[in-house]
Amino acid sequence: MTGEAQSEGTPESSGPVVAIPVYAGVSELELGVMVSLLRLCGGEGCVRTVNRSRASIVTAGGLVSTPHVLFAALPEPAALLIPGGPGAAKAARDPLLHGFLRAHAALPTGASGSGLLLPGEAGSLDGRVVGGPADLADTLWGFTPADVRPGEVVTDGLLCSAPAGFASLHAALHVASALWGEDAARDAARRLGGSPLLH
Repeated sequence: MTGEAQSEGTPESSGPVVAIPVYAGVSELELGVMVSLLRLCGGEGCVRTVNRSRASIVTAGGLVSTPHVLFAALPEPAALLIPGGPGAAKAARDPLLHGFLRAHAALPTGASGSGLLLPGEAGSLDGRVVGGPADLADTLWGFTPADVRPGEVVTDGLLCSAPAGFASLHAALHVASALWGEDAARDAARRLGGSPLLH
């Protein structure tokens, strides 16, 4: 998640592209887990971090990262991944992000930690069974889901919701499995050293 993710020119991908909305205060751990797993499956160009501006953002841990593209310049994504972080609550109030998430609500999507606030505010959790962080359970109920399972990883249709931190690997596995197959996703997770998280 350092210079490699910040490079000006992102290689074009001949395969599916996964969009990852990023924002000031995003968790570099969750973002790094997601990007690393996807690149093992789909190559360098399969990931696009996206924001309303190409201005550099500061992550939760103080790293500086430059989003790959603006929302308007994003190639049509095949899936979405939404990392959490202390900046998620503010990012979730962005109307441009709401529109983007609503327009792509039918895609395979993985969200981890406080990243669930983004699809929540966009209305994408309505009627869904969601997992996620135990400390966000009351807030998640406010988005009218069918059920909230605190501290669990839950897949409901095309949406996988996971707790924060390393559990974001489950959200990334969900998307990678949908695009490149379960075997490729699990092999990538093993290469990352994530096999203890697999069940």
